[in-house]
Amino acid sequence: MSNDVVACALSDLPDGEAVRVDLDVPVVVFNVEGELYALDDTCTHQDASLSEGWVEDCQVECPLHAATFDLRTGAPSGPPAIVPVRTHAVSVVDGDVVVHVGTPRS
Repeated sequence: MSNDVVACALSDLPDGEAVRVDLDVPVVVFNVEGELYALDDTCTHQDASLSEGWVEDCQVECPLHAATFDLRTGAPSGPPAIVPVRTHAVSVVDGDVVVHVGTPRS
């Protein structure tokens, strides 16, 4: 079941940046070369914010133990993380970045 949440204005999320949305489960939205990706913000290996991680080649690296996750699928690239992070569909509606929480990225 989807829960649509406005994360920010698209103009407030430049390329290479991320924005955290504090919900029951925090979500982070990344802008990578104009493509928007939304994931749960917490690393599945240990409680760390992925919004504070580094993005390269459509992967986000956790700032705590360097686990990396694919922004498109949420899949970890390998240990220490073995459980994927949940992805969410994201769209732009009237200039706002909207996260469709609970709807996986297709």
